[in-house]
Amino acid sequence: MTEQLNPTPELSTHGVGPWQGDLPEESIYDPELLEHGDTRNVIDRYRYWSMAAIVADLDEKRHPFHVAIENWQHDMNIGSIVRSANAFAADTVHIIGRKRWNKRGAMVTDRYQHVLHHPDVAAFVAWATGERLPIIAVDNVPGSVIIETFRFPERCVLLFGQEGPGLSEEAIDAAEAVVEISQFGSTRSINASAAAAVTMHDWVLQHRF
Repeated sequence: MTEQLNPTPELSTHGVGPWQGDLPEESIYDPELLEHGDTRNVIDRYRYWSMAAIVADLDEKRHPFHVAIENWQHDMNIGSIVRSANAFAADTVHIIGRKRWNKRGAMVTDRYQHVLHHPDVAAFVAWATGERLPIIAVDNVPGSVIIETFRFPERCVLLFGQEGPGLSEEAIDAAEAVVEISQFGSTRSINASAAAAVTMHDWVLQHRF
């Protein structure tokens, strides 16, 4: 009974109840959401829209950068990175390595975000080469350039590694450039999902403002 009255499982604190007044007739609206309310974690513009309608609308405005993540250790940060990729309208998220990943941190945003899997770095590099997309690795390794001085290509793939070990040597070797985020405290590195969010926002600042 609870599932029927609450058809959207995200339970956003900014959800809305059933549609008030005459029901809209446009095909973008989901009849179930109109009847029962919309508790999803979506912006107000997409309230009561069907998932397919939201994805189609996002496809009209996605940015030309992609996000890639190495997944050898079932890193729990991947879900958060997917969520940030959705927030910054990344074209596609690429999972390299293990196909299964922890989706909890994505907060269901993976339903609206294109996600592709590549079995290994070689397969991912072959895909990027075929798409003529330069790979920009993000890791604090010797020879990296600080992000504050780096100009991101408009079309590119931002490549992130595991929490702790970072990117594999094979991934770094495949990158056109390696950038790192300047830090001023005592910690050696910031959280992987935080680094991804900072990097995506830097791309947005460079190309959309």
